[in-house]
Parts: sequence; C-alpha cells; structure tokens
Amino acid sequence: MRLQKFLSAAGVCSRRKGEEYITSGRVAVNNEIVVELGTKVDPDQDVVTVDGNPVEIPETLIYIALNKPKDYVTSCSHPGEKIVLELVDIPQRVYPIGRLDKDSTGLLLLTNDGRLHHKLSHPSFDHEKEYDVTVTKSITGGELRKLAGGLPLMEGRTRPARVKRVSARRFRIILQEGKNRQIRRMVRKVGHRVAELKRIRVADIKLGHLAPGTWRHLTRNEKKELLKIL
Repeated sequence: MRLQKFLSAAGVCSRRKGEEYITSGRVAVNNEIVVELGTKVDPDQDVVTVDGNPVEIPETLIYIALNKPKDYVTSCSHPGEKIVLELVDIPQRVYPIGRLDKDSTGLLLLTNDGRLHHKLSHPSFDHEKEYDVTVTKSITGGELRKLAGGLPLMEGRTRPARVKRVSARRFRIILQEGKNRQIRRMVRKVGHRVAELKRIRVADIKLGHLAPGTWRHLTRNEKKELLKIL
C-alpha cells in the first residue's frame, strides 16, 4: 500500500495532505524518515509514525449514527464542554463526520474509517443533508422561496436548496453544502431567528426514531450505500 494511502486509511489525513506530510519529512517508516511519495508499506509488518506518533489502520471499521442532543460539542476534545464522543460507549476511537452546532440536534455520523471521514468531511462533497427547522415567528411563502433560491453570505452565495413548509413556523430544508452555521445565517437574512434546528438525514441515512443522546450502528444497506462514494 502506498504510504499516503496508508495515512488516509488510518484516519490521519487525506491522501493529498499525506503527500505534504511525507515530503516535509514528518513521516517515518521503521524509524527512518521517508520523503519519497512512491514509498510502499506493509500495514502488517511496518511501523509508521507521524511526528513521532505511531499510526495504524483500525482492524474493525465502525460506522455509527448518533442523535446529538443540545449542548454537546461536535469535537474529539473541547475542555470545559460536553463532547459527542462521551455519548458513544465503545472501546474503539471514532471521529465525527462534519459538524452540528452546539445548539443544534439530530443526526451525526461517526466512524474510524479514515477514507470515508475525509471524503464526507471535504467541502466539495455535495451529499444531501436534510434539516427540520422551527423559527420564532410565522414565516411567509416568499421568505421560504428566498431560502430555496440561495442567499448571499460573506463567503459567497448559497446554492439553491429544496424547502418544504411543515407549519406556520416550521419547514424542512435540503442542502448540498455545509457552510458554517449556514441555516441560522440564511434564516437571519430573511428576517427570522431559529428556535430549533434538527438534522434528520445525511445522504440516504435517516435519523428515524433514534432517541436524543442514543446511537446505533449503521445497517448493512446503509453502509453499502455510504461506501459507494469511495
């Protein structure tokens, strides 16, 4: 296996970033610094380190759906805050894919599959994400159409979205991008404020009836569909 592919599969970084690590002398194989991009390693025999820290490909790949409650931070470490990893009681270390704001709830995927993590986390990957949104006052049809058509934000205009009204103050929106706090900022642009924001779907994986703070392993079919992107 090529060294940069090994680093990606181990969840260290993307392949491209792995190439940068290698050429900058941060990666060693069997205690020898390697700077050649064509270098191959045997995951079962060779010892690979990055900045002196050993890395290895997880033996069992894990894919989890979590219903994130409010007040939990989507992070592996955040002193003084409750983090989502505290909710997943397994011995293996997994990592959240993407983010949900501290005040937001709903579906969060976690995995120790480095390839999938980097693919899904990359801004260019346009998988659908569906949200159930409640605002603090009634929202008009015209305002919903503005959300669907795209709005200018500081880093550029949002892509067109699919929006469906649920009630006077509630709607569902499907995005294919993930700008920072995007929905809250879009809602403010049309003169409203988010009261509740819950993600209910990522790609073909649905939150369903998973209770807040609980998690489950993805089904075989869910994993199969998700892994197609690789």
